[in-house]
Amino acid sequence: MTSSSCKPNAGAKKSNCWEFMQCGREPGGAKSGELGICPAAVDHSFDGINAGTCAGRICWAVSGTFCDGRVQGSFAEKRASCLDCDFYRSVHAQKQTTPHNTRFLHFIDRKGHSPFFDRMTRRRVAAGERFVDQGAIEDTAYIIQSGACLVIVEKEGELHPVDHYGPGDIVGGLGILTGEPRRAHVEAETEMDLWVMTRAQFDAFTEKDPDLLDFITELVADRFDSRRPTAYRTIGKYVTTDIIGRGAFSIVYKGFHSVLNTPVVIKMMRHDMALHPEFFESFYNEAKTIASLEHDHIVKVYDFDERYRTLFIIMEQVKGEMLKTLISRLGTLPPGLAARFIRQIGAALAYAHQRGIVHRDINPANIIVEPNDRIKILDFGLACPTGTEDFTGLGTAAFMAPEQIEGGPLDGRTDIYALGITAFEMLTGQRPFPEDDPKRLLKLHLTRDITDPKILDPHIPEPLRRFILTAGRRDPDQRYGNMDQAMAELQPLIADYPAPGHTTVLDQRNDHVSLMLTLAGKQGINLEAVADALRAEAHRLGATLSFNDCIEP
Repeated sequence: MTSSSCKPNAGAKKSNCWEFMQCGREPGGAKSGELGICPAAVDHSFDGINAGTCAGRICWAVSGTFCDGRVQGSFAEKRASCLDCDFYRSVHAQKQTTPHNTRFLHFIDRKGHSPFFDRMTRRRVAAGERFVDQGAIEDTAYIIQSGACLVIVEKEGELHPVDHYGPGDIVGGLGILTGEPRRAHVEAETEMDLWVMTRAQFDAFTEKDPDLLDFITELVADRFDSRRPTAYRTIGKYVTTDIIGRGAFSIVYKGFHSVLNTPVVIKMMRHDMALHPEFFESFYNEAKTIASLEHDHIVKVYDFDERYRTLFIIMEQVKGEMLKTLISRLGTLPPGLAARFIRQIGAALAYAHQRGIVHRDINPANIIVEPNDRIKILDFGLACPTGTEDFTGLGTAAFMAPEQIEGGPLDGRTDIYALGITAFEMLTGQRPFPEDDPKRLLKLHLTRDITDPKILDPHIPEPLRRFILTAGRRDPDQRYGNMDQAMAELQPLIADYPAPGHTTVLDQRNDHVSLMLTLAGKQGINLEAVADALRAEAHRLGATLSFNDCIEP
């Protein structure tokens, strides 16, 4: 494979070899009928989830590619020409411009930590040399100073290239976290200079530099993300695909059960949280209780796993839209719909509270609205038992109850407080304490009761207003005693707003309709009263009504 044998489109950034080289041998390509489909463009990867072998990113490691007018052999046979190929060079160049948050050398250089190198040894690896063996149990990792290497998984007698590392990357980093056998072979593509780090050295570095925990989290996340072919994609019997969300405490992936092929969501706790002794202990003490929750409005937790020095929560995958996104899209929710959502959330929380579980992070980002306007609550994997004194800092600042902020004992009233603020946001499109600075925000929670929502919208029905104001009291004793009492407040309102037919909130769009009001020859009509009545009815139906004065001559 030489740079003269194919003419790449050098002006475009391509994600795989057949697009870059424009060979026409991808499935359905112009030359696939004549020359056959290139092996690099067919998914024969060991886990079956890449678009083409290794997503076509390391075609030089795939036997049987067609370049230079002939079918190529193995990488060992075509090494010289492949390393001089434009595509190979483009992959290296692109790698040097990608974010450096998973490159150990960059982390050390940024921190100015020369003592890291004082304890590590150096190793020179020849081109073609295999320096990590799949199945071997070792307590070392390698940081690449120069050169490049291939990661190759051996399965049922076949070799599957799955990744490619270059300067600054760490090889075997997950192995020293787990102590498990190596999951892949690693072979040098070129001559390499490596730093060798033992597990004991890594542990010592972590103790002296807590920032290294953030690096570990990003390293594990990077290995699991499907945007890069990788050998490290499994958590027990589950396989991760791509990252779908990042938060202060976790990173969330789509995934599937490797045997049943059922879709799941996999949440990985960040290492600084997972290594917190009190959190770790309480997490496992309550794991069985949380996994036993069976409720229509609670996302089911299937499993827990401890790997890579962190914790993984495996949950059912739910189709729908986050309540946070829905509020952002619609601005505000109609009172009847908001009441139905609150009732569903309340029913799920009442069920959990009866079993001694407090959610402690109820907010619109942890609530999913399914296409049938049914609610599912996420993140019961972070719940705690009633009466727990919360010193972990878990929770979202804008929704945290005063007792949660102060580390006091938590009970169902803590969730009621958060639900009151969630209801406020549903109905007004705003939060009661619109403060961005976390310290000032927490102080407002400690010193003020929730703002009256009628200040922002005078048409909010009285039952909803009473619910929000009572739920949002600073003193837990002044809130509803339990979720059943809180939900009883809303029952009359729900009766007045029956559920819609087949149209759901996810079908709604911000349509604009013009309305003309003609009052020809009429005198003494209170236009302001008419406008208020129309606005109130529109609000009840979930619409927003605005007026422009227009007087015809």
